[in-house]
Amino acid sequence: MQPRYIGRFAPSPSGPLHLGSLVTALGSFLQARIHDGLWHLRIDDIDPPREMPGATEAIMQTLVSHGLQWDGNAILQSQHLAQYQSSLDALIAAQKVFACDCTRQQVKTNGPYYQGTCRTKHITQLPHALRFINQQHCDGFRDQRLGWVEVDQQAACEDFILRRKDGLFAYHLASVSDDIRMGISEIVRGEDLLLPSACQIALFEALGAPVPKFVHLPLVMFADGRKYSKQNYAPPLDNSKAASNLCAALGYLGCEPPEVLKKEECHSVIDWALTKWHKMQG
Repeated sequence: MQPRYIGRFAPSPSGPLHLGSLVTALGSFLQARIHDGLWHLRIDDIDPPREMPGATEAIMQTLVSHGLQWDGNAILQSQHLAQYQSSLDALIAAQKVFACDCTRQQVKTNGPYYQGTCRTKHITQLPHALRFINQQHCDGFRDQRLGWVEVDQQAACEDFILRRKDGLFAYHLASVSDDIRMGISEIVRGEDLLLPSACQIALFEALGAPVPKFVHLPLVMFADGRKYSKQNYAPPLDNSKAASNLCAALGYLGCEPPEVLKKEECHSVIDWALTKWHKMQG
């Protein structure tokens, strides 16, 4: 018997959702539903300096307004810090972690990627970050939509940070720890995260966990070539135009819904999308 499909949408509460976010949310939702699986909402709220007050509630309201209801309770990363520490402790016990006191400027001066400067220094003085001893030799991985994806091997093999100098857990460790704990079977996210996916494969393996499948979706871009993102001031979604927003997102997913759907209720758009997505994936 095949294990149940479990997917997730994991936005950070640094601002409201925009069209690019909706493409990822909708794509991951459709993928879970056509596999009769679960779709979880995880709020990646482990970086308080970047969080916007009220963003978590706004994200949830936008998803509900667009007919994207998650299964179970929303999961907050900030409530699972003990899990991240446990994963970190396991890596330390396996001698896969080292302390690093390099500044961002020092790393940048030595090249685009961290060069393992502190691997053999045995630093104990605070403050210092903790980095993963990345022994993976990765030049690519298989994506369910894109096929074989080549990545920069030097970047994929970088000794990335697990815990920052300020004591906060870093993205890779928290994300992988959660995906393991939640039993995520497939990770659906944007193409801008191809390289992080390659890095995280090494972390799944180091923690002795099965590596999920990956689906990387198309990005929404501004006319000047910049990616839709909160940093680039992508306009927030208008919840009063939910059906139209869903249709726009479906266009980026290669579905091209009929114009009439823009005036329908969200559930009608999603019903149409599920039928279309199932045929496309079959």
